Amino acid sequence: MPKDILLPTYDTLPGLSHSIADGPEPRRLAAIDLGSNSFHLLVANYQNERLQVVARLGEKVQLAAGLDDEGFLSDAAMQRALDCLARFAPFLSDIPPAQLRIVGTNALRDAHNSQTFIDLAEAQLGHPIEIIAGREEARLIYLGAAHALAESGRRLIVDIGGGSTELIIGEAFEPRALESLRMGCVTFSRRFFADGDLSEKRMRKAELAARSEIANILRPYQRLGWEDPVGSSGTIKAVASVLHAYADTPQEGLITHAGLKKLRERIIKCKHVDKVALDGLKPDRAKVFPAGVAILSAIFEAFELEQMRYADGALREGVLFDMAGRNSAEDSRLKSLETLKRCYDVDTRQAENVADTAHRLFAAVREAWQLSEDHRRYLCWASDVHEIGLAISHSQFHRHGAYLLEHSDLPGFSRPEQRLLAFLVRAHRRKFPLKEWQALPKAQQSVCARLARLLRLSVLLNHSRPETPPPLPELSVKGEALHIALPESDEPTLLSTDLEQEQAYLEAAGFTLAVR
Repeated sequence: MPKDILLPTYDTLPGLSHSIADGPEPRRLAAIDLGSNSFHLLVANYQNERLQVVARLGEKVQLAAGLDDEGFLSDAAMQRALDCLARFAPFLSDIPPAQLRIVGTNALRDAHNSQTFIDLAEAQLGHPIEIIAGREEARLIYLGAAHALAESGRRLIVDIGGGSTELIIGEAFEPRALESLRMGCVTFSRRFFADGDLSEKRMRKAELAARSEIANILRPYQRLGWEDPVGSSGTIKAVASVLHAYADTPQEGLITHAGLKKLRERIIKCKHVDKVALDGLKPDRAKVFPAGVAILSAIFEAFELEQMRYADGALREGVLFDMAGRNSAEDSRLKSLETLKRCYDVDTRQAENVADTAHRLFAAVREAWQLSEDHRRYLCWASDVHEIGLAISHSQFHRHGAYLLEHSDLPGFSRPEQRLLAFLVRAHRRKFPLKEWQALPKAQQSVCARLARLLRLSVLLNHSRPETPPPLPELSVKGEALHIALPESDEPTLLSTDLEQEQAYLEAAGFTLAVR
């Protein structure tokens, strides 16, 4: 077993201790964080709003170091990552699919060939991988750190990763400001210390580059203010460990500005990254440590910090807490959609009518089409927001809505989830978007086409924008073909006319809608 894998532990997260003997049966949850520097696996029992760790593993993969100048992951980097996931796999055998999330961060956001790796990794693990946006990564980091901190008050959370740095201001479990900056210990190592040389000039260039990134958020963050600066994850943990080893800090886990300056001087005296050997520093972190210290020094300087304390709890813990709240009233995705509807002044009555109709159509075909509760949820969510594009223009509003859904920061949603919602909204009217449909992962295409056709029918049935949802026509399916029976009428109606046009749209895309 590689030396940098942490053996399974059976402790409880700091600040979250609780006996699992009390209360309801615990749920076994697992998260894999595919970071730019390290991959982490966390398996825990969730009970009474607390996590008890069952297994915690971590391995330095340095995925971001495998990105070439054109932004492509090397075969060697992908193989390192797949080898690591093979070592994680045995710990996932008893985890229900709905209770496992695998999230990718900056390196996989940036890599042009990330889908190649994702396809290989998904085939190996038998589970989908979600690439999360930077601000969603920041939200989950805050959620994990906030649960590890018992104290109240407004806090600044800093997480320096391999490819990005997240800075969050929040109170209790609610973030007030979220940002993900394009600076990390791996990417800055390649940018400023590629040849290994360490000097005052190199460190200062890295610090100024970090200051430039921070400049965009500095004033709004200062206006919000905070009482307690807190750091999470590997770089900050390593800095705190080295300062404690040299007695440069008054207590373990505390980073002071004065101590950070001494550490910076020690690093420069090493003169080369291969010679960075400091008490309290793991050898596998040494090469990216100077860049991490440069970024942290810039944060201290920009925000005029005198000290920062390290706290357990980061992205993977946040993923578990977020997963525990999913599909409940606490689901952060529900809050995001409500915010979206308010922001774009959605006609809530029409949205609710379409969602109600979609729900009933779904029930009519669910068994025949083998659709799940998750599928129903996305169909109803798409119904709720299918008209947000009207805030931009009535012309092509389905395209505008799809763009907003795919490119907005929606807390709780991964990028694949946003793309799914965006596709359904894009497909809800006019010509069926074959190009966009074929761009979806092949495993999703059949289900997405089915959900899109149900949404299209729901919108057509509510075309006249009634006060209440209309009665449903008789609906059945034969294979992929939808069959609708309308009441007999001697004269064309709005619905029969709409369905005739819908038949033509679907036939052009290769689908069948039979109306009698």
